[in-house]
Amino acid sequence: MNQLERRLYLIDYLLNEKNETIDIPEDTYNQRRLLRGLMNIRMPDTVSKEFIDIQNNYLQKELKEKGMTSLSDLEEVQSDLYIWQGDITTLECDAIVNAANSQMLGCFCPNHGCIDNAIHTYAGVQLRNKCAEIMHGNIQQTGKAKITPAYNLPCSYVIHTVGPIIAYSLTQKDCDDLRSCYLSCLKLAESYHLESIAFCCISTGEFHFPPYEAAQIAIQTVKEYKEETKSKMKVIFNVFKDSDKNIYEELLRTA
Repeated sequence: MNQLERRLYLIDYLLNEKNETIDIPEDTYNQRRLLRGLMNIRMPDTVSKEFIDIQNNYLQKELKEKGMTSLSDLEEVQSDLYIWQGDITTLECDAIVNAANSQMLGCFCPNHGCIDNAIHTYAGVQLRNKCAEIMHGNIQQTGKAKITPAYNLPCSYVIHTVGPIIAYSLTQKDCDDLRSCYLSCLKLAESYHLESIAFCCISTGEFHFPPYEAAQIAIQTVKEYKEETKSKMKVIFNVFKDSDKNIYEELLRTA
């Protein structure tokens, strides 16, 4: 099977699950969007081995086309601390952190631009199934973390944490909850003897935590944890926007 054949197979399979028939776009771009959207809205459920095999081959080929970045490609800003701007789903390290929602099942909005959507898309449908197995229909507490395999991502694990949602003005509880996110992820990574972890900008997107204050909390929490525990874990602060990169560079290069 080539990529086109895999993509059409996956689209047909997911449409058949829903007992739907639609006109499939002829161009690659819209076929990719359709497939991603169908994966995004799929509820946790069993899936055939053939689907998994074809999906895995498809996603791994897509990853190769996007290109991967390894921890060894990065330069330290401070001892064991890194800043990297890019797509976290292409980062090869021990664990990446997902800014999850309280259901912890991934983003169900088709083709949404959040990191939760991207991670679940490129990990494959197994990730949502695993999260559902872990959660048993419960809600994930803000500031806590859970770990899953990464499946088709180049990292080994995904650590999922639910950050605070800022509805109005920032409160001390919001800051404490965000600090708890970083600590929970670090402790969980240490318990799995992981040597590297990449943090996204937790809560600063859809959850509206002010980026500068969030970066201050992230850096302070990581540095205090490493100092108190003597941890040698390498920590990558992953940013997507130029503005976030500038904030982390300012805070880390002047500290």
